[in-house]
Amino acid sequence: MHTGPQLGRLPSARVDDAIKSYNGWLDQVAASDRVAGLATAVILDDKVRYERTLGYADAQTGEKVGPDTVFRLASLSKAFATALTGLLVRDGVLSWDTRLSDVLPFFKLKDAHASQQATVRDILGQRLGLPRNAYDRMLAEGVSYQELVRKLDEVDMTCDVGECYGYQNIAFSLIGDVIYAETGDFFYHLVDKRLFLPLGMTDATYGRDGLESSKSWARPHYRRGNGWEPFEPNDNFYVPPAAGVNASIRDMEQWLIAQMGGRPMVLPAAVLEVLHAPGISTPSERVASPWRRARVSDANYALGWRVYDYAGHTLIFHAGAVQGYRAEIGFFPEYHVGMVVLWNCECAEPAGLMPMVFDKLLGLPEVDWAGLNAPVRAPARRSSRTRHGRVHKTLRPARH
Repeated sequence: MHTGPQLGRLPSARVDDAIKSYNGWLDQVAASDRVAGLATAVILDDKVRYERTLGYADAQTGEKVGPDTVFRLASLSKAFATALTGLLVRDGVLSWDTRLSDVLPFFKLKDAHASQQATVRDILGQRLGLPRNAYDRMLAEGVSYQELVRKLDEVDMTCDVGECYGYQNIAFSLIGDVIYAETGDFFYHLVDKRLFLPLGMTDATYGRDGLESSKSWARPHYRRGNGWEPFEPNDNFYVPPAAGVNASIRDMEQWLIAQMGGRPMVLPAAVLEVLHAPGISTPSERVASPWRRARVSDANYALGWRVYDYAGHTLIFHAGAVQGYRAEIGFFPEYHVGMVVLWNCECAEPAGLMPMVFDKLLGLPEVDWAGLNAPVRAPARRSSRTRHGRVHKTLRPARH
């Protein structure tokens, strides 16, 4: 991965060109109605260099997405859990090597030895030894986290603890139980006190009640004919540590600035260094999409973050997906530049915008990763119900 004396500024003309191009691509997205609603920002040197919103928070009422419109973050939530844990480790409340079995009497894996060895670092670093996305489908179907986390001892292990990557939502969320056991306070209270409030993330909340109590919140949408139809958000995946946060683009601007080191009184550099350090290899990530196949030569999971070698440059990245919402965040530490994209439909095109901007920033050949010049495609769907009681079609709950 890229290190050394080349750390510095991007050429200002290249940054200007990237932002101009991004604005044009978003014009194309809006003109072809490829997304229900979207909010995005580009951060450079601790300042918001570009911010834009487009489309609908609620296509039925005509409410537009604004800078304070709240979206579900899905798995972007994981970085808040690891950041809080990092602060508590710094404070001496717990350790990355705290064993789950020492804190949580109910915690068991199928392998008794593994049960005794598993640590906080293992669950937050996605290296617990379970097959990927264990019990996620049942969680999406409404089975409670509390029930599923007590069934982890029924899952066959794929490797020893710490030896291989296996992305988890339920096991990851054990950190909420650990933090409660060690502090006597609720996980989401501590996130609010240690992160949301000091960073000025005034729209950020946890859970479906928090989402729907927001002054402006983005309804999930599905494509209906040539337009968009809102439906009720699915609250089955609102497990707080793994997928519970709701936030606006204004909130996420502050979060990205903090993750790039711009708020050291809240997130010190020593904590960030631990959070962003590669922990376990994730080779499947290199082939997860066309832009990864072309640009990513090495992929690892850190603590709530993915770490890619993107054409020779270290990219800190994460994506999130739950029914009706998608989100991406990524930044290059060496250039102190990054961006966030939030949208409220299961649309593939916006996921390609971030690598297009990154290519421009790094001076790489331009590729239409978002498929902006391809025909608009409606996703495959299955039956569900809208908030109005009518049957419509939605994608199955996505892997985060």
